[in-house]
Amino acid sequence: MMRFKFVQDNTLSNLQMIMTKTFLAKKEEVQREWCLIDAEDKVLGRMASRIAMILQGKTKPIYTPHVDTGDFVIVINAEKVKLTGNKINNKVYYTHSGYSGGLKKYPVKTWLDKHPDRVIKLAVKRMLPKTRLGRVMIKKLKVYSGPDHPHDAQKPKVMEI
Repeated sequence: MMRFKFVQDNTLSNLQMIMTKTFLAKKEEVQREWCLIDAEDKVLGRMASRIAMILQGKTKPIYTPHVDTGDFVIVINAEKVKLTGNKINNKVYYTHSGYSGGLKKYPVKTWLDKHPDRVIKLAVKRMLPKTRLGRVMIKKLKVYSGPDHPHDAQKPKVMEI
């Protein structure tokens, strides 16, 4: 992508066109960081949209749409996430086995009790691109239901959402 800047040359007194190139990040140049997010008392949708932006790299100045420039995200206390309104009772997740009559319904209350990490992962996954790049991005999300995580060696920086 090229941008054009018009500059008046004093000696020639005509307009000269100077090209400036847009920066495009390369996969090898991206430096990834580890972010730690505490999900306790956070609203699910707002937190998921912020996590999706971090995974895509939209919070960095080197963001390039076709390159994975995002950081790793660790989410702890997934079981303490909040849903607004009456979603805790009304929201339902659907899965299908692929066979006729294979539709199953799971209330969000059940999933929050049994698998709280799935609720956050699914919310974030649906906010990412539905391409190969989106499938690579979701692998950088690590969700844990309790306050402990095995990524202390990466020295994650705590982010407040």
